[in-house]
Amino acid sequence: MKATYIHIPFCHHICHYCDFNKVFMKGQPVDEYLEALEKEMSLSVNKQVMETVFVGGGTPTALNEKQLEKLVSAVNRQLNIDTNTEYTFEANPGDLSKEKLAILKNAGVNRLSFGVQTFNDELLKKIGRSHRAKDVFASIENAKTAGFDNISIDLIYSLPGQTKQDFKESIQTALGLGLVHYSGYSLIIEPKTVFYNLLQKGKLPLPGEDAEAEMYETLMEQMENGGLRQYEISNFAVPGFESRHNLTYWNNEEYYGFGAGAHGYVDGIRQSNFGPLKKYMEPLSNGELPIMDAHMVTIEEKMEEEMFLGLRKTEGVSIRHFEEKFGQNPLDLFESQIKDWSAKGLLKSDGDKISLTRQGCLLGNEVFQSFIGVSNH
Repeated sequence: MKATYIHIPFCHHICHYCDFNKVFMKGQPVDEYLEALEKEMSLSVNKQVMETVFVGGGTPTALNEKQLEKLVSAVNRQLNIDTNTEYTFEANPGDLSKEKLAILKNAGVNRLSFGVQTFNDELLKKIGRSHRAKDVFASIENAKTAGFDNISIDLIYSLPGQTKQDFKESIQTALGLGLVHYSGYSLIIEPKTVFYNLLQKGKLPLPGEDAEAEMYETLMEQMENGGLRQYEISNFAVPGFESRHNLTYWNNEEYYGFGAGAHGYVDGIRQSNFGPLKKYMEPLSNGELPIMDAHMVTIEEKMEEEMFLGLRKTEGVSIRHFEEKFGQNPLDLFESQIKDWSAKGLLKSDGDKISLTRQGCLLGNEVFQSFIGVSNH
């Protein structure tokens, strides 16, 4: 096991589109949660060196300096992290004081991922973000000064009221920061969010599917022009700075998932933890793991996952690697899907690789969907 995801569910503000496991921070048992988190790690990990550690949320940087120190100390006690480990913290622009940056740097954190979403202050207000564009510039500047050179930012497109020109300007502003990694995601309206409720009432003016597709094409073009290589449907990097942690997921490899509501993939079992804090912490106080759900992945499911996760990568799925892993050729196993999508110009087979075409990237979800549940037919 070489990868670990750690979930910090606390937020100072709840964004209108977010459906991740999160709680308002005020009045929450933060210290007890961090102790429970360390307990969960101690019950689970071996001492193998971690290739990647990713701390996400929620908002990990919502923790105060003392709590942040407590968290990174626990991580360093329980996980074997060395100088080659990619150790990422998600951060909210405006949350990262110079003191917090120093704590992260001293603990061995070497990659920051900022949830920027847009550089348009009006849109930031509309989507429930607490930061403004000036906070992004200040946070990136402070992070660079603190010695962080592996910095990523997330952008979201197809936001309510967003125009193509507006998104293009956000991309150009982002590229102007000269960072090594960018992610761009289309807005997905999830149940139990502010946006979902507004949509149900007919009060959410979305740009529409055609505009969304054009924004995605703009993203790909602008990133390419800016010297960034697209290595996954939503991710772009200076070569050598791809997110090794996210590649763990897309390569269908196993990983630990620690924290309330976290998902893990351990010894062939996909598992998820209890989300509510009390339900998460209770079993740990008795020395038991807080697993809510566990599913032993069948060989058929593993092969399907290898396809629909692997096809997210620009390089696609390696036929040779698939054969080594499962003893079967994906071209035979998924013959009808591959022929069908290739005939429609969305998939291509080139030597050892099966991958999406550029047009396929635009309709990726339809392609991925077709590989799910094939073994049940």
